[in-house]
Amino acid sequence: MDTEKQDWLAEMFARQAELNQRIGVDTTALEGEEEKAKWVLNYCRAMGQELAELTDSVPWKWWAKYQKFDMQNARVEVVDLFHFLISLAQVLDMNAEDVYRLYCDKHAVNHKRQDSGYSVKDESDNAGLGM
Repeated sequence: MDTEKQDWLAEMFARQAELNQRIGVDTTALEGEEEKAKWVLNYCRAMGQELAELTDSVPWKWWAKYQKFDMQNARVEVVDLFHFLISLAQVLDMNAEDVYRLYCDKHAVNHKRQDSGYSVKDESDNAGLGM
């Protein structure tokens, strides 16, 4: 395991928690499933908007000649997605180590799916991940 990258991720989680608290959202103090569900939805909506902004950085209008790829803005939008994605993970009681561990587990599942041809939609191989 690359500890430098793990430290970067942990630092990002700490910084995001600090920013969220400054904004007035303490993801560690959300009470009950209803409140957590509200913030999951809030962050999903925010990420949807950021994805739209990322899409607008790419010349997707084939009929419009004025568009150019804006790599700098695309990079900023990717980072905005990280802000909301980390917040979402925190709402779901995940820390950087949890995300890394689950990422590795799911990564292995994805490779197994590719090895088997992934010809059938079956998510039973996700059962038990992250437990």
